[in-house]
Amino acid sequence: MARDHGAQWFPGNIRNFVLTCLRYAIEAGATGLVMPTIQTRNEEKLADLFRAPKSEVTDLHLEVPFSYFFDEDHFRLSLRAACPQITVYDGVASIPGFNVQDSQMGRSTPEQITPNHFGLRGGCDARDLNRHADLFGERFRSSLRDKEMEMAQGPVSAGTPKLVRMNWGVQWNYPVYKDGPEFAATYGGLLRIRGDILELGKRTAAAMEMMASNPEPGAETQVNTGRSTFIGFHLRTEDDALSTWPSFEEQSTAYLARASNLSSPPGYAYLATGNVTEAAKFATLALTQQALNVVTKHELLSRFPSLQRQLDPLSWDQQALVDFIVLLQAEYFLGVSPSSFSMNVALKRHLKGEGLYTRPWKVGSHEGDARSWLVGRYENYWEDWLFMYDSLWP
Repeated sequence: MARDHGAQWFPGNIRNFVLTCLRYAIEAGATGLVMPTIQTRNEEKLADLFRAPKSEVTDLHLEVPFSYFFDEDHFRLSLRAACPQITVYDGVASIPGFNVQDSQMGRSTPEQITPNHFGLRGGCDARDLNRHADLFGERFRSSLRDKEMEMAQGPVSAGTPKLVRMNWGVQWNYPVYKDGPEFAATYGGLLRIRGDILELGKRTAAAMEMMASNPEPGAETQVNTGRSTFIGFHLRTEDDALSTWPSFEEQSTAYLARASNLSSPPGYAYLATGNVTEAAKFATLALTQQALNVVTKHELLSRFPSLQRQLDPLSWDQQALVDFIVLLQAEYFLGVSPSSFSMNVALKRHLKGEGLYTRPWKVGSHEGDARSWLVGRYENYWEDWLFMYDSLWP
């Protein structure tokens, strides 16, 4: 399982890509999984996704391990407990029977597949979800047997493994609620944020609660996390945001209008954004229009030097995980559709509190779910990217 190296990625998709590839691997009856690696973005130009510096040896873009974002031990242990028939390999060279030399010489490459090609969908939009997901495993295995006969090859076995890679686009392809609400709501737990970032996020949320309850700067103290006293915003206007998405004016106007109508108007808000200029602009609007104090993680943690020192070495995307954790703890969340980051936060919050919400998130609802609300366009299923809600693992 790996991504298509020729593809362009949008931020926030990595988690869903890994989970969806794994779900198809389970359906296919896979016996092995190569631990995914992550290709990072250009830190100096955020719109250049997966354009990190190249290796001087291979001339390929450098990749970082799975643990760049996620808790690898948790993933391995959880997958082993749930699917003991699947062995996790550190790399393709670790797969028994795999000829590394043939791979390096280009004589053996993973087979690229698109899961929804294993079933006819008539006149459906090309972005439609896989309407034959239940039959994927059966048809995939049949396809392998047909190719073995056609090429006069022996059957796939432990000594002659078959490597398969999912093509780009698969991350928004699987209808997640096909497996039932309980599975859909818990499956994403396989990918837990790595421990040090998770702890930093929790402490940042506690620092935000401290600021909201005690605005005067003071010494760092241990805070017991209780009921949140702040709301959260996600302002999505960075360089890599698409031009068709809601603008700064649309986002800021909708956010402040919604915040002013909350039953208990907040005094403090946490803002997640990578656009420093528009963060300051939004904070000024919030303060002058509603006396709402808005801070980013950097402004907040300037009061907490030890936490700031933990944050600074992290990459732009790793720091976004801190935002994600804090926004889950906010009393109310306001984000933007179709940002997969905002969607992830809202759908995760939909499960918060009383446990499973068996009814999926009501896409485009004017009221939200009393925990979150996303500004966006909800008229066209395809053009407004609404299909993402049906294929996103909470």
